[in-house]
Amino acid sequence: MTHHSDSATRIVNVSRRGFLAGMAAGAFILAVTGAQRVRAQEKKFGADAMPHGWRDDPKIFIAIDPDGTVTVTCHRQEMGQGVRTSIAMVIADELEADWSKVRVVQAYADEAHFGNQDTDGSRSLRHQFMPMRRAGAAARTMLEQAAAKQWGVPIAQVKAGHHAVVHEATQRTLGYGELAAAAADLPVPSRESLKLKDPSAFRYIGRDTISLVDNRDITTGKAIYGIDARAEGMLHAVIARPPVYGGAVASYDATETMKVPGVVKVVKIDRPAVPSEFQPIGGVAVIARNTWAAIRGREKLKITWDDGPNAGYSSDSYKAELEAAARKPGKVIRNEGDVDEAMAKAAKRVTAEYYIPHLAQAPMEPPAALVQIKDGRCEAWACVQAPQVTRTRLAEKLGLPEDKVKVNVTLLGGGFGRKSKPDFVLEAGLLSQAMDGAPVQVTWTREDDLHHSFYHTVSIEHLEAGLDERGLPAAWLHRTVAPTIGSIFAPDPKHELPMELGMGVTNMPFAIPNIRSENPEAQAHVRIGWYRSVSNIPHAFAIQCFVSELAHAAGRDPKDYLLDVIGPARLIDPTEQGDVWNYGEDPRLYPIDTGRLRRVVETAAKGIGWGRQLPKGRGLGIAGHYSFVTYAAVAAEVDVGGDGKLAIPRVDIAVDCGPQVNPDRIRAQMQGAVVMGVGMANASEISFRNGRAEQDNFDSYMVPRIFDAPKEINVHLIPGESYAQPLGGVGEPGLPPVMPAILNAVFAATGKRIRQVPIGDQLRA
Repeated sequence: MTHHSDSATRIVNVSRRGFLAGMAAGAFILAVTGAQRVRAQEKKFGADAMPHGWRDDPKIFIAIDPDGTVTVTCHRQEMGQGVRTSIAMVIADELEADWSKVRVVQAYADEAHFGNQDTDGSRSLRHQFMPMRRAGAAARTMLEQAAAKQWGVPIAQVKAGHHAVVHEATQRTLGYGELAAAAADLPVPSRESLKLKDPSAFRYIGRDTISLVDNRDITTGKAIYGIDARAEGMLHAVIARPPVYGGAVASYDATETMKVPGVVKVVKIDRPAVPSEFQPIGGVAVIARNTWAAIRGREKLKITWDDGPNAGYSSDSYKAELEAAARKPGKVIRNEGDVDEAMAKAAKRVTAEYYIPHLAQAPMEPPAALVQIKDGRCEAWACVQAPQVTRTRLAEKLGLPEDKVKVNVTLLGGGFGRKSKPDFVLEAGLLSQAMDGAPVQVTWTREDDLHHSFYHTVSIEHLEAGLDERGLPAAWLHRTVAPTIGSIFAPDPKHELPMELGMGVTNMPFAIPNIRSENPEAQAHVRIGWYRSVSNIPHAFAIQCFVSELAHAAGRDPKDYLLDVIGPARLIDPTEQGDVWNYGEDPRLYPIDTGRLRRVVETAAKGIGWGRQLPKGRGLGIAGHYSFVTYAAVAAEVDVGGDGKLAIPRVDIAVDCGPQVNPDRIRAQMQGAVVMGVGMANASEISFRNGRAEQDNFDSYMVPRIFDAPKEINVHLIPGESYAQPLGGVGEPGLPPVMPAILNAVFAATGKRIRQVPIGDQLRA
């Protein structure tokens, strides 16, 4: 499954055999034994708290061939965020490599070897920046040591730079390829002995000079995604899955299906226990010689479904249940001061409720996986965000030892959290097993994707505030009611997880003396999963819109009022606010910095020209939010026509993620977040009736089209203080403030307060 391109920097999947072949050819190669692996670090926070932590051994991530080609192994998955490029940039910079001689290979799943490989939580560069710097610096040091040994001179007299090592006294030079074999035989220097480059000497990190390593292959159609995987003699499958979560096949008749030319076999997949975690939800699979025959065969299946316990789930009635729960006291999750007393003494009280429906990740490439079982071994090729979990679950499902399972990761045509769940890979494994090990590719259609997703949670956010004589909140009550992601892992949880609540509720950094947050119960009826930015979306939507409502009630400018509510610049230890999850990071390194939050709000406002006069029907809105240890703010300009049609002439987004590795990719991520947020505000919704998702394709689940996107998006990157400062996340923090900024602008333009998304026809009412 190796794909070669003619681009200067190539992406291939590298196998163990390929590693060993490279070693035989004399390359400085990275196949290491178990004894050489770095032990997992057992610390409390960040990457160190994950299973197997991180790795920084250059013999894992860097290979140098005799011709000088540097191969970087990327152990995180590429889904458009540019991680393959960014990780290679970090290593190449510390290595003093010539970028034109760098290529990238994608790691297979092996957490014990590569460390944690999950690509989620906006943490790839956040957690890998320093380990990859150390890996590059260690390899550079080993090359210098090899050169000094060959010349018989002290190492202090040699220096690596621009893909070669120079003896400064005589100007003798040895290229990296000439030193590769000798360097490979040297021990890896200790972390303590490494000398990292001064950031002033960076050639790639923090610069916009590097294009995506995948760019040529993607734009010329040569890139390999999950749906592109091929194996000799492979079969194709689609699956009729239970239309209601928890349902099962009562009976089926495949007589007409087997008459379709190309159909080979029909296989029943059993329903798993509920909660089902990442397991396939069951159904009837049609296996054929090509995908079209499988789809045609599925259409002719006659299935009687047992809809199970969620048959009555409907969005309208469930919304009413959530509203009822939100209007009663719930489990207290944060309590500061005396909210009841402050509310009673308030000069004015304001109450509002906000609703956000289920959302589907809807990546442009639906889930797809190819699995083959041969000679007691299983090999998979799939577009997965979490290859280690995929490997483990495949081994368990197929009854194989984990070391007999290999997962190759293709490019992901989008992920947004959906491809962290490997149910579709397990389906392919079960079907390969049913076909005596023949390679089987499972393809999900768009309808499959929308009907059987791990949906972003639906929620009601109930907020109350008591304003003092200055119009500022003296009391704040927030009830958040939503089915939890925990419902796919444990039976019947009714409360959001600390992780979910720590996304804007328990860690809300406002200067309000009396705060109470509550979490009433909510039961899940569908699979709830990660979606880009997760619970930050409903929480930021509600909180930032509510602050705008309070500003209006106080007769204040929304931007100035937001800054007053944030309060003066200060550092907040989130653990002092209770059992607060700080994105898994050490609060000593990542306190909540309200000065940085204020700065992004001020920057976005300045960018859009806050306060300027606008014609009738136009308005400005603003919102800011802290998520994934990064600060982002959005200022939006909207134009609402007389027919209630919404246009967005301009959006300015400011982000402070600390030090920047790849500014071009940060801008792209922010632009993508803005467009995605526009879609959520405008038209995206998954609704249910009788347990069934009502949306089928992009004609009913409306992702934004080109004409929906803002005419102008300006990204303002606030530089970090230094590269010694910890990095923040990038992939997700831009999304939460987009929707509230748009809706606040709608109010400024029309006087209509939108508290439920998608907007739909509400502007025409």
